[in-house]
Amino acid sequence: MITKKVLVADRIRRIEGGFSFIPHRFLTDGFLKALGQQELVLYIFLVLAADRYGLSFYSYDRICSFLHMTLEQYSAARDGLIEKDLIAFDGILYQVLSLPNEPRQRSMNTAKRPLTGCQTPTAIGPIIPQPFKGTQPKRPILISHHALNGWIGSSKNVGRHQKILRQLPD
Repeated sequence: MITKKVLVADRIRRIEGGFSFIPHRFLTDGFLKALGQQELVLYIFLVLAADRYGLSFYSYDRICSFLHMTLEQYSAARDGLIEKDLIAFDGILYQVLSLPNEPRQRSMNTAKRPLTGCQTPTAIGPIIPQPFKGTQPKRPILISHHALNGWIGSSKNVGRHQKILRQLPD
């Protein structure tokens, strides 16, 4: 057995201000091993950004900028964490969840996994012509149904935006 001793006495960590934690089970029960590199980086970021309820609301572009990820890497990592039951996401808010009983193993080839269901991107430029009046975007603007639902749910003009959502193909 190794006897532990403090190596740098004047640099012992102390809880000051905000506080984040990852339960020791994350390491000992195999959760760390079950995550890919991008999933781990995103998970640690969300833990650090979370309040005491595990909630945070950074936008995907800020997260990608902080973590030096592409949108595709971020989407795959976020979807992997949701699939592994480590986070919840409503299109705006993230919640780091308490650890499940056991880790779910890493999905094969998560970076190239196709988007399915409510996460399939939809071109919204043709549906919402007003913001694009007089301009033609160089490429379609894509948004997932999941993110659009979160945006609509938080909007003051819910009825108008729900009409737009009904026009989107499934």
